[in-house]
Amino acid sequence: MKTADKTVGKVVVGFAAICLGAFLALPTNAAPDIPQGFDADGEKIFTRFDDTPLAVMTGTDGRRTLNVYYNLRQYPGSPPRIPHDVPFSFSGDTAKCLSCHERGGYDANQDAYAPVTPHPEYESCSQCHVPRRTENLFVTSEWQSINPPVLGRSEMGGSPPPIPHSLQLREDCIACHAGPAAVAEIRVEHGSRGNCRQCHVPMLAAEPRKEFTRNNSSGR
Repeated sequence: MKTADKTVGKVVVGFAAICLGAFLALPTNAAPDIPQGFDADGEKIFTRFDDTPLAVMTGTDGRRTLNVYYNLRQYPGSPPRIPHDVPFSFSGDTAKCLSCHERGGYDANQDAYAPVTPHPEYESCSQCHVPRRTENLFVTSEWQSINPPVLGRSEMGGSPPPIPHSLQLREDCIACHAGPAAVAEIRVEHGSRGNCRQCHVPMLAAEPRKEFTRNNSSGR
């Protein structure tokens, strides 16, 4: 009788373990009806924070400016071109690109710190980033870039400024806003706080919404 009880007990425990394992393997959402990844991969911020030494986040080079930043792009938000020679052996080898751009180390040949990529998980760098082969256009063009996003735009003086750009492929705030290769005008002094979007939220509208416009004539 005892042997039968032990066998039944093992079966019950085994079945419970299988059910628990299957439950833990299911994808979890933050709340009902909210899809997985709704926060634009916000966990990247915490991963970067855990993997980046404080000295790297607080150090600065100061030579990269917004003018340098935008000169590498066709328009604000476009993939930057590669401003240096790319050896033929690098073609299609993401690991060699990440050897500099995953951590943002100093490159003696360029005499500069390599900017950190905010999306190292994408495996085909040359699909979006290419070097410029000529200074002249193949054909005459009347191309005009759109204006870059306006910085600041806080709702009140001293309040956190909103994020003036989309988060697609730019979810990792620390990659661009902290560290030696950060652009001088947008570099932050508090990259070690970790959760940027606790205070800063995207606001892409060109003008403030009417409900947030103060009516001075009402005396309120």
